[in-house]
Amino acid sequence: MQVLSRVEIFRHQDSNSLAAAAAAQLITKIVEAQASGVRPHLVLTGGGIGTAVLAAINLGSGRSSVDWEQIEIWWGDERYLPTGDPERNETSARAALLDHVAIPARNVHPIAGPETTADAQSSALAYATELTRYRRPEDHAPVPSFDVLLLGIGPDAHVASLFPGQPALHDDRAVAAVHGAPKPPPTRITMTLPTICAAREVWVLASGAEKAAAVRLALDPAAGPLQIPAAGARGRERTLFLLDEQAAMKLPADIGRLNA
Repeated sequence: MQVLSRVEIFRHQDSNSLAAAAAAQLITKIVEAQASGVRPHLVLTGGGIGTAVLAAINLGSGRSSVDWEQIEIWWGDERYLPTGDPERNETSARAALLDHVAIPARNVHPIAGPETTADAQSSALAYATELTRYRRPEDHAPVPSFDVLLLGIGPDAHVASLFPGQPALHDDRAVAAVHGAPKPPPTRITMTLPTICAAREVWVLASGAEKAAAVRLALDPAAGPLQIPAAGARGRERTLFLLDEQAAMKLPADIGRLNA
């Protein structure tokens, strides 16, 4: 591990070891929070490595250590597609983990699709309203202070559905609709940077050589979030970049601890 501009960097040999380690780390975080009387709020991400982490939790022995009735699940972004569509982050999260644990439906907060909202803007507003309902007195933002907010990172350094140069990066509302995203589908709903940065901890997950340039740029102290959105994703208390060796290949060899 290395601390660089308030960022902690963990390197793992490959994607499997990254997913297993992140799963174990997340289980530990949840269990410690629950042991202290906190009802954790977690924000999930989609993509290959985000889904792999959830699958690793499902297959791991630590799953039984979590009180699934005392946890709240959110998503950082979603494709504006009908519930159950295989391209939705919610769908993959349910298949990988949520359908296999005893978590009450009321504790899972998916982003509404077109079958229940008139348009993406209505969905974004509904999600912002839901977040406000769960804001606690001790929170420091108009949304819950998420205990852990997971993010993937794209080859263009986008996080959630915040793409370089897109209007949503200027949005100071809690949740924004995205139109014309450069990655299909073009219509999405995303938490904005102020909401992401309200999290106590932000964990950025990256696997694969195609992410290496984006990771390097995201960790550059000179990078700005308008062109490098991942550079603006920072937790209030802690920010982790959890990488496999391919995603870390453009970083100096002495940056981050290599974990087997």
